[in-house]
Amino acid sequence: MHILGLSCFYHDAAAALLSNGELIAAAEEERFSRKKHDFGFPTQAIRFCLQQGGIRVEDLDYVVFYEKPFDKFERILMTSLQTYPRSLKVFRESMVTWLMDKLWVRHHIEQELGLPKEKVLFTQHHLAHAASAFLASPYEEAAILTVDGVGEWATATYGVGKGTGIRLEKEIRFPHSLGLLYSAFTAFLGFEVNEGEYKVMGMAPYGQPRYVDKVWKLIQQFDDGSFALDMDYFTFHHSTTRTYSRKFEALFGAPRPPETHFFTEGTGFPSYFGAKPGNYDELCRSNQHYADLAASIQKVTEEVLVRMASCLRRQTGMRALCLAGGVGLNSVANGRILRESGFEKLWVQPAAGDSGGALGAALHVYHTVLGKPRRLVMQHAYWGQEYGNQEIEAFLQGEHIAYEKVPQESTLIDRTVDALTRGKVVGWYQGRFEWGPRALGNRSILADPRRAEMKDIVNTKIKFREPYRPFAPSVLAERAEEYFDLPDARTQDPARFMLLVAPVCPEKHETIPAVTHVDGTGRLQTVFSQTNPRYHRLIEQFGQATGVPVLMNTSYNLRGEPIVTTPQNAYSTFARSELDLLVAGDCLVAKKVA
Repeated sequence: MHILGLSCFYHDAAAALLSNGELIAAAEEERFSRKKHDFGFPTQAIRFCLQQGGIRVEDLDYVVFYEKPFDKFERILMTSLQTYPRSLKVFRESMVTWLMDKLWVRHHIEQELGLPKEKVLFTQHHLAHAASAFLASPYEEAAILTVDGVGEWATATYGVGKGTGIRLEKEIRFPHSLGLLYSAFTAFLGFEVNEGEYKVMGMAPYGQPRYVDKVWKLIQQFDDGSFALDMDYFTFHHSTTRTYSRKFEALFGAPRPPETHFFTEGTGFPSYFGAKPGNYDELCRSNQHYADLAASIQKVTEEVLVRMASCLRRQTGMRALCLAGGVGLNSVANGRILRESGFEKLWVQPAAGDSGGALGAALHVYHTVLGKPRRLVMQHAYWGQEYGNQEIEAFLQGEHIAYEKVPQESTLIDRTVDALTRGKVVGWYQGRFEWGPRALGNRSILADPRRAEMKDIVNTKIKFREPYRPFAPSVLAERAEEYFDLPDARTQDPARFMLLVAPVCPEKHETIPAVTHVDGTGRLQTVFSQTNPRYHRLIEQFGQATGVPVLMNTSYNLRGEPIVTTPQNAYSTFARSELDLLVAGDCLVAKKVA
């Protein structure tokens, strides 16, 4: 039985294919279209999934969409009417968008794929999130928590999964949304909503949570873990251009101007910002205010999530928690949930945002609706397309690019380790690309974590991004506890997917400074030989050469672009940045020395 799950028309469009309960392929459309957060119909992702499965469209038993468009339309219509006349522009634009396109998803799928309507199914948005976490987890039973901006009406749900069944017992409804609260601060701090939330997370450690009491004026949390927003501070429910109100500005001051450089005394002033402004000290003080705001909303978000999880633990008595929804990508909060909520185990869907809904929709139909037994335990995220040596060499030769073929893996790894230990920065392009937003060793930029300067080198010369953004440590799973305060690290599944922040052991701060954030933590990735043997061997060999089995890892892309997909993407990024070496499959491409 072949089931294709789809998500699209909001952000992060994606497709995922199940065949007899086994996950065959999963990919976001942005990887193929090269449009970051592409929300259009995932034509290319679908094509890839079908090719990977060796099937045609007519072989599909069902196509499942990750939410119910008419329910979502009802919410938009009702909210617009309730906030009229302030919502007039929202109403007008929504009607044009929905009546022209988004409301007719079934017809769109039938037309695009040529399928009969009885093969097109729908599931609820948060049920898809829940299924993407629980039904891909190793647990026979677990509590389930989903938290995001908004689906149809729900913004968060509590539930329980047992066997193939999922029961969502409580929900919080729009406009009360933890995800939209965080997004309001994202916009206020000068970043793009649904894109810049991770920048707020990276900014937070450079500030102090001085404004926590003020943030708590915006949200009230109750004894059962539920919460409500004071909507006087927000406009996202009736405005197309603003998420927060004048009352919000009166409380927190003027918003940070978008597209302005962010720097404090703690971040420093990178050379690619240009010459230091004459009022540098004044701007540092101003930016420190915004860093303190970032720290404050991050702190409150963590507190709300920990309390939600703690209440769920008491209510269900379950030992394990499965988490999904875009807020599940808040790795700092995940670490606190694991340490403080009472749950012994945590599993987070690596594509926790809307793209993961494609997988969840397919899993829900196969297991919960059809009652088929579970077979999938997602131990890795390498579900995208692979471009092998033949395709890599064909591209390099076709473009007359000089390269060296190194078919002996031990030699290839030795050469890569030698480059890393000499301070070179490496584009590492191997195997199938990752599912979700994290680069986990197949589409990664790698550097030596022992060199503190690597943080600035990679930010300024390669990623062209903000100087406060942290880098992740990839560490051998069997040696993670030597470097991170994470008991039983090998069993902590979120760390497999770089979805967990843990303290770096104090004695290791000076050993791996490039991946130790300013607050002494790291968003680690535990690497297993069973799931990524070549990357594991690379880190192991680097450890043998240096005594440190850790690599600095960041996604293989330039600022504003999706992570690379094809050999062409990999080389283009290599050529347009100051990467020193590209390791693509068994091929080495080095920069010419001037």
